[in-house]
Amino acid sequence: MIWQTSRFQLDLSQPRVMGIVNVTPDSFSDGGRYDAATENLSAVLAYCEKLVHDGADLLDIGGESTRPGAWPVPLEQELARVLPVVRHAVTLGVPVSVDTYKPEVMRAVLDLGADIINDIWALRQPGALQAVAAHASCGVCLMHMHREPQTMQTTPMQGDVLPQVLSFLEQAARSLQALGVEKSRIVLDPGIGFGKTVEQNFALLARQRELLAAGYPLLAGWSRKSSLAAVCDDPATASPAGRMVPSVVAALLAVERGARIVRVHDVRETVQALKVWKAAS
Repeated sequence: MIWQTSRFQLDLSQPRVMGIVNVTPDSFSDGGRYDAATENLSAVLAYCEKLVHDGADLLDIGGESTRPGAWPVPLEQELARVLPVVRHAVTLGVPVSVDTYKPEVMRAVLDLGADIINDIWALRQPGALQAVAAHASCGVCLMHMHREPQTMQTTPMQGDVLPQVLSFLEQAARSLQALGVEKSRIVLDPGIGFGKTVEQNFALLARQRELLAAGYPLLAGWSRKSSLAAVCDDPATASPAGRMVPSVVAALLAVERGARIVRVHDVRETVQALKVWKAAS
């Protein structure tokens, strides 16, 4: 199984670890720590290098927080945060993904050599489908989100989550392929935490293999999500940074149930856990 991206044909016969690089002041887990629009730019670039050294197979750079309740940031602000980091990241020898839903940002980062567009809106914003379809080979990750970040957790989904998520993602992929994008460029993400209850998130994990029926590789993003704290019932997990162990366990379970990419904050620990899993499989 190959994921075609701008510069790489990524072999998904083994699970891949995508390292998260949040260049925002307000992301739920590490907001402000690597805000590229400040004097911290050198720290952001060094952090990208560290994640690759720790074993990240891909980097995912985001310039706008999508935590529950987050509000959009202006286009120029997102560009100012993301572009300097992408310029450096594309020199590090791994595929570079950019987490954005704005077509203007998509075109700008693809022009700089970014490999993948990772869109929480699954290209539903005006012009986004066309921005990706116009590129010759970039990869794309289509994610399921119920409502939008401002309201997704105040009014979460109802009913059986699996068929709803599967139907949405299949339609999003068909819409992209109808514009000439090859299936090999598309990965799907069920959107853990994006408008789902704790029970629904874990149903997506327990029944994740059902999503494979769509015929696309799956990306799983459990890292430091609040649902993990909800089931752990441990004060140590009240802070996102305290959720490393349950995050690694969730990543392993997602891989065991067929996910080919896991999007994580704790790259080194996840890579080590996957090596142990591989040795026993």
